[in-house]
Amino acid sequence: MSLGILAFLAILPILTVFGLIVLFRWPATKAMPVAYVITCLLAFFVWKVPFIQLAAATLDGLITAASILYIVLGAILLLNLQEKSGAIFAIRGSMFLVSPDRRVQAIIIAFLFGSFIEASAGFGTPAAVAAPLLVAIGFPAMAAVMVALIIQSTCVSFGAIGTPILIGVHSGLSGQIEVSNYITGLNMDFAHYLKTVGSKVAIIHGITGTLIPLILVVMMTRFFGKRKSWTEGLSVFPFALFAGLCFTVPYMLTGIFLGPEFPSLFGSLLGLLLVIPLAKSGFLIPKKIWDFPPENSWPQEWVGHTMKYDQPEQPKMSILRAWLPYALVALLLLLSRLLNPLKKILASVSLEWKGIFGTSIDTSFQFLYLPGFLFLVVVLATLFIQKITLRQAGKAVQRSFRTLLGPTIALGFAVPMVKVFINSGISDGLDKMPVVLANAAAALIGKGWTAFAAVIGAMGAFIAGSNTFSNMMFSLFQFATALKTGTVPGVIMALQTVGGAAGNMICVHNVVAASAVVGLLGREGLLIRKTLIPMTYYLIMAAVIGMIMLQFFRM
Repeated sequence: MSLGILAFLAILPILTVFGLIVLFRWPATKAMPVAYVITCLLAFFVWKVPFIQLAAATLDGLITAASILYIVLGAILLLNLQEKSGAIFAIRGSMFLVSPDRRVQAIIIAFLFGSFIEASAGFGTPAAVAAPLLVAIGFPAMAAVMVALIIQSTCVSFGAIGTPILIGVHSGLSGQIEVSNYITGLNMDFAHYLKTVGSKVAIIHGITGTLIPLILVVMMTRFFGKRKSWTEGLSVFPFALFAGLCFTVPYMLTGIFLGPEFPSLFGSLLGLLLVIPLAKSGFLIPKKIWDFPPENSWPQEWVGHTMKYDQPEQPKMSILRAWLPYALVALLLLLSRLLNPLKKILASVSLEWKGIFGTSIDTSFQFLYLPGFLFLVVVLATLFIQKITLRQAGKAVQRSFRTLLGPTIALGFAVPMVKVFINSGISDGLDKMPVVLANAAAALIGKGWTAFAAVIGAMGAFIAGSNTFSNMMFSLFQFATALKTGTVPGVIMALQTVGGAAGNMICVHNVVAASAVVGLLGREGLLIRKTLIPMTYYLIMAAVIGMIMLQFFRM
């Protein structure tokens, strides 16, 4: 069978997901089961993958899906408890004290606070935290999710304390003879080479990501404003640019000089410390305040099914007590990733299955290290901090589990589909589907690969739902293609990583998880069509910067 035919068959699962959700507007709960069945049929009949390997990959996917749902459950529980205690109303008031302008609120909560959560935890956690907070202060649910997804870009490559590079790229390249020979020729060890890749990633993201705050507010005013205006977003350009620079300047410097663990962390922390007090003073903020149209005029597609808040049953709460649970989430995420003794204790408790059903596929569930556990710890603390009654807690739990019903179905098929796709290769047989796709792309494009390297990274994130998984799947391919086409491997690897981050804006996992928290299940296609716009900007900018980098970097 020719490479072209194999590539077409390999891309069918991706086309199925994209076509059903984006073009035909199917909900993920219906589209993902179809995509899973198609992927399994292709793997079994074309790639000749044994049934036992398909079963192992599916089980691995189900356990990974459980990890995601674990995080979403924690976020939803905390949100519903906050609603019952009246903290949501206090949080809403605190943001209006900073600025009543919705554009400013989106930049602070989604871009800066969301980036801090991503830096600490990864796993798509920012969307599960930022989106409901935005809804809580009066954003339409769809606008909140769109904004939360757009920020899943610049901060992602250094999310979870550098996991996409330190684990993703490392796993994709380590132990490969062509990589070892190349790095040896540079008189460099592997850890140092990873750091050089990370510095290039920081530069590309830093330049491109500076405009992300402006893009998210422009998208918000265009799609969710009364006048559907681009210019109402552009009018906040000075403040948005300032906020972007407050994040990206320390981000770039950290990535270049300190390594891949802390760019997103330092950038977001310094950004919050600088931007919040200046926003409160009115620095660079337009005099004309922008808001959404009245809530009673919102189209039904904007509104979530689970985010209608009743008046609080308790007296008005202080701002400090209302924000304290979210501050605890951020603190625990940070400590669990930075304090090595604590990190080792949490990570050591793991349910593992090596060689599932006698295959080479392993799986694990780190129920203490995952952010879901930390959310649950804060949920318990919140019962005491905000004096929530057992009756209120019971109502919050019931609502949370009802909300999880839809995403459980969607993710229960989406993640196993990804795992089957990734594990579709067998020894002495066809290359796995992602490698077939990548080989076909390289054969078709050749020396112009620099312009498309980031697209492969984005495609990997769309399929696998993770920058880390995208880097695992495609790092070796990107490296080998760079050598074959005479380009600089370090630049191509950086583009792979940046593209994998940009793909998080449209990946089904993130969209489903964020939609679930605010009750938007079934409208994933509408969201993906919107977030395709900033993702396209990101990939074009990355390609342009990458081609310029080829003139200055030789490794």
